[in-house]
Amino acid sequence: MNQLIPLFVVVPLAGAFLIMILGRFIKHFDKSIASLILLYLVTASVYALFTTGESSSIYKVGGWEPVNKIPVGIHMVLDGYSVIVLCIVNLIGFLSVIYSISYISRYTSENYFYSLFCLMIAGMNGVVLSGDLFNIYVFLEISAISSYALVAFGVEKDELEATFKYQVLGGLASFLILFGIGFIYWKTKTLNIADVRTVFSAGYDKNYYLLIQILLLSGFGLKAAIIPFHAWLPDAHSSAPSPISAMLSGVLIKAIGIYVIIRLFFNMFAVTEGMAVLIITLGTLSMVTGVFLAIGQWDIKRLLAYHSISQMGYVILSVGIGMLLISRGIRQEVAALAIAGGIFHLINHAAFKGLLFLNAGAIEYSTGTRNLNEMGGLAKTMPATSATSFVASLSISGIPPFNGFFSKLIIIIAAVMARFYLLAVLAAIVSIITLASFLKFQRYAFYNKETTTDEKKTREVPFPMVFSMIILGVICLLLSLLVIPGVRDIILTPAIDILMAPSEYTSQITGI
Repeated sequence: MNQLIPLFVVVPLAGAFLIMILGRFIKHFDKSIASLILLYLVTASVYALFTTGESSSIYKVGGWEPVNKIPVGIHMVLDGYSVIVLCIVNLIGFLSVIYSISYISRYTSENYFYSLFCLMIAGMNGVVLSGDLFNIYVFLEISAISSYALVAFGVEKDELEATFKYQVLGGLASFLILFGIGFIYWKTKTLNIADVRTVFSAGYDKNYYLLIQILLLSGFGLKAAIIPFHAWLPDAHSSAPSPISAMLSGVLIKAIGIYVIIRLFFNMFAVTEGMAVLIITLGTLSMVTGVFLAIGQWDIKRLLAYHSISQMGYVILSVGIGMLLISRGIRQEVAALAIAGGIFHLINHAAFKGLLFLNAGAIEYSTGTRNLNEMGGLAKTMPATSATSFVASLSISGIPPFNGFFSKLIIIIAAVMARFYLLAVLAAIVSIITLASFLKFQRYAFYNKETTTDEKKTREVPFPMVFSMIILGVICLLLSLLVIPGVRDIILTPAIDILMAPSEYTSQITGI
């Protein structure tokens, strides 16, 4: 039993309470302790990434052992899939906290910000590590409620309106998820993901099973903001402070949305052709609709928010192709490639979209505007922001040698090999439109001389903000190494194996 697993939740939770209590009396305590906590979590996550491998580490809360092969206690599970998302959460969290040192100084109540930030991290880590449905729900609510408060942190009209929409739709999502969990417990008398699969595999009512799947897909789809569940995202992401926008887009919609959908539909439910087709459809709609909604935007944060919907569409589409091939029992090597492409793009999106939101925050910090029409010529006065923004724009547009190119290429190749030629063409077209959108962003923000902003007023942002942007820019290049077989086998292959072999996931927990 791995005693370090609960520390991913306990440490940020303890930090949140310490910041609230001691932050009032000790100057800069909030910044310091939050940065140290996230540094520890990043170090622990990276260590776990290189030591977990094909095996799963399990922590039984309270020491409760399975009774007659039935897990009666709470299990926290660290495997090849969860450890990747854990690294994403904590790395983007660490860089966002460093970035916040300068950015949040313009706001009041910094104490509350860092406390809520630690709570959000604790919730997301808890969701990723939970091996049972009820605790996924509990940790999901911790992270969601913290994010509601952080979206409204500036307490201006737009922020309060955005967080109201976010809370209403987030509450609806939570209701659907809780309803689905209730139906599962009613039928199976268990909430452990591995045990639920064992009970369902012994026989089930197909219509009842489908109802549960639809409820959970709708609930977690709302959290992930995939089409048609996306209405809250543009307002929330554009109104939140930029480090929180980076967390919402780069991390939150993955940890409490996409991650859980993939986990449940591979490791808890039996993969069915009908559900795979539905997931492919939702992914395709998100990918195409998101990019067309983005291209007409002039508010840079709304533009980036709509691109989050589109890029998550790539992930859902690719994973759906893998599901469909598995359900048909054919071409398992292509299914593995599709799943690899989806997870690879999930990792890449965290890096380049997190960086783009930090770039947007830097531009707003320096110029006081998010409107592209009011910018221009910033490449001269903000060289670090301009350079890192260029890297992120090429990454999201799928231009080599940046990371986005390789994950999109894998997704398109997998679609072609699976004979979904239309989907491959759509993925390529969406990538071209994405490039057009970000060329507009680059031109109007950094190179449009006709509307050059006053150079005396604009200057490069403080060092902590520049540091976070440069590190993420370097990561956008380094992640391209995941296409190398040796690196891929260490990081991606364990995740693919645990998703494609659900019986192995189940047996490691139940012992059956």
